[in-house]
Amino acid sequence: MSAILETSELPAVFDGVKLAAVAAVLYVIVRCLNLKSPTAPPELIYQDSALARFLLKSCPLLTKEYIPPLIWGKSGHIQTALYGKMGRVRSPHPYGLRKYLTMPDGATATFDLFEPRSEHCTGEDVTMVICPGIANHSEKQYIRTFVDYAQKNGYRCAVLNHLGALPNIELTSPRMFTYGCTWEFGAMVSYIKKTYPQTQLVVVGFSLGGNIVCKYLGESQANQERVLCCVSVCQGYSALRAQETFMQWDHCRRFYNFLMADNMKKIILSHR
Repeated sequence: MSAILETSELPAVFDGVKLAAVAAVLYVIVRCLNLKSPTAPPELIYQDSALARFLLKSCPLLTKEYIPPLIWGKSGHIQTALYGKMGRVRSPHPYGLRKYLTMPDGATATFDLFEPRSEHCTGEDVTMVICPGIANHSEKQYIRTFVDYAQKNGYRCAVLNHLGALPNIELTSPRMFTYGCTWEFGAMVSYIKKTYPQTQLVVVGFSLGGNIVCKYLGESQANQERVLCCVSVCQGYSALRAQETFMQWDHCRRFYNFLMADNMKKIILSHR
């Protein structure tokens, strides 16, 4: 009789295990998707100036509460994976001309030049000089999307291809792009200034490119000539401190460190 009683209790035990497993999975999903994190407006840090007041007045979106898409919109991991691997349903393919510049050490710098498809709202000639993120180039989806939008609004775009990042462009000197080298970006800007003496510049950098463009503008006051403004998107301000962060497992940071290091290894090995 006791054996029969023990056997009849087993289904209840299994049901409890299943319930605990389901609860654990739901907890992980809620944590990973950040479903409980509240929405809020962006935190703005700026100096009170005429330019800052103009930007706030012209871009009211900066002070509004950001409401992300449901379910997956609060997770930076999923946003990165979806856009990085899938991109937009119909990613634009702007047409540009590839330019080649020979550097003093024999390296061959390349950038793609895209002409505007409409007149700028000011009626003036404005060129965006764009520096992509680490190991990126003009053929990446986020760059194509950005350039397409800029062209439609009357901007000429010049996009730097980081040295060694394009698989079909061989290195002609024993070096590739680095975190702080501004030589190729400076050569591209000089070409634009010389070729279009009437144009004004908007400097744009993404991630690693943000470091490069800010460093370039700070290296010499002459580099700031004809520059209307600089936009740094998702810039990492300290490479050394960021590396310490990337060694942590919190929020899967070490996993991203592995992915970026693996990408860099593939680029290096492709030029061996």
